[in-house]
Amino acid sequence: GRTPPACWKACIQRTVAAYYKVSLIDLRSQRRTQPVTFYRQIAMYLCKELTPASLPEIGRHFNGKHHTTVLHSVQKIDQLRQRDADLNRIIHSITDSF
Repeated sequence: GRTPPACWKACIQRTVAAYYKVSLIDLRSQRRTQPVTFYRQIAMYLCKELTPASLPEIGRHFNGKHHTTVLHSVQKIDQLRQRDADLNRIIHSITDSF
């Protein structure tokens, strides 16, 4: 099912940050270090998959990221999931926690 719209942003961001042991500040930041960027992309992907939120709306909740950045993240994680069993397992683990 889908997470309630009222808490989707906070729930997904907190869950991904906790899973990867990074701060919410880092997850929402403009930092472009590889691990943080990847975790942020996963969180954006989950926001798109689990909620009715638009790409611009998701971007606003990630420190004003442009909707094309969100789209790139969603497409990248979707493609990686198809060939990376570990990533697929992690995403299932995160979504099962809701």
